[in-house]
Amino acid sequence: MNENEKTVVIRDITANPAPLGLLGFGLTTVLLNIHNAGFYELNSMILAMGIAYGGIAQILACVMEYKKGNTFGTVAFGSYGLFWWSFVLLVILPKMNLATAPDDLSKAAYLFMWGLFTLVMFIGTLKLSRGLQVIFLALAILFFLLALGDVTGNTTITLIAGYEGIFTGFAAVYVGLAQVLNETYGKEMLPT
Repeated sequence: MNENEKTVVIRDITANPAPLGLLGFGLTTVLLNIHNAGFYELNSMILAMGIAYGGIAQILACVMEYKKGNTFGTVAFGSYGLFWWSFVLLVILPKMNLATAPDDLSKAAYLFMWGLFTLVMFIGTLKLSRGLQVIFLALAILFFLLALGDVTGNTTITLIAGYEGIFTGFAAVYVGLAQVLNETYGKEMLPT
């Protein structure tokens, strides 16, 4: 390099999209699993959260992770954002007489495939933070429990899954809020 050439350093100063995605996933997961734990019926509050915060917020986080070159974040937030949309469609399409409601075996297959996907994504978290490891392992267990509950018709398994899902959602809420606080204060306030 000669003396007239200058080195330009480009620094990424865009916000971290992970907290948005984690909170969209976490809050929606908690609310759905309070239903699975038997506290209230599946209702429009859960479906609205699934479309808006669980779905749209995670898809936005996916696009932002893509721009940052984060393949894991792109795939995770895009996939789970679209999971929420597919979940809402599974509920509302039969109510609109646009499709037949899924039977227990097809719901179990749907949940099993999401569990398998999540288990492989968990392997990816082994190179990431402990908090993400907890979230993805708990989520894989949740999907498998829900699938088992549907395939066996055992409501106790679904009830247990509901409580496990509440834990899963709160784990994501914790990691998302910890990232917000850590970045806001410029130091580790909470481990992630």
